[in-house]
Amino acid sequence: MAKSGQQKLTPAQKAKAQADAKKVIARNKRATHDYFIEDRLEVGLVLTGTEVKALRMGRASLTEAWVEIYEGEAWLRQANIPEYFQGTWNNHAPTRKRKLLMHRSEILSWGMKAQAKGYTIVPLELYFIEGRAKLLIGLGRGKQQWDKRQALREAQDKREAQREIQRFAKGIR
Repeated sequence: MAKSGQQKLTPAQKAKAQADAKKVIARNKRATHDYFIEDRLEVGLVLTGTEVKALRMGRASLTEAWVEIYEGEAWLRQANIPEYFQGTWNNHAPTRKRKLLMHRSEILSWGMKAQAKGYTIVPLELYFIEGRAKLLIGLGRGKQQWDKRQALREAQDKREAQREIQRFAKGIR
């Protein structure tokens, strides 16, 4: 029995809601380690059929990828989407450059920001939302070595504090 104000979903509605949910395929964990991410933007990708099938199988890597703005267009470079193993002779190249779908004003503004010293555009996440492949890109400013050590130290301190809070709550001293 449904509570007042809430509707019970049919199996078809549940399936649609599940299909529309965000399904992350790949994350670039290195990006937040190597860069301070100052701005984020969701963009579309131009993909071939075998690339989409490989992505639906959850196969992709963004660790060595970057975004470049060239002649008024944005391109994703060195993103690895392995070949679809059931593909035929017209399978895609795994690390080919892929066009990003952005508005012209976004391309111009992000291109200007990326030209500043120490800034680059890095891919952060690759996911499906409502059946379409999307890429989350970020404007990153490079971290120095001491910045990376400081971030690791802060994360370790946070973990230790959380561990002590849990021990205190359990009554272990």
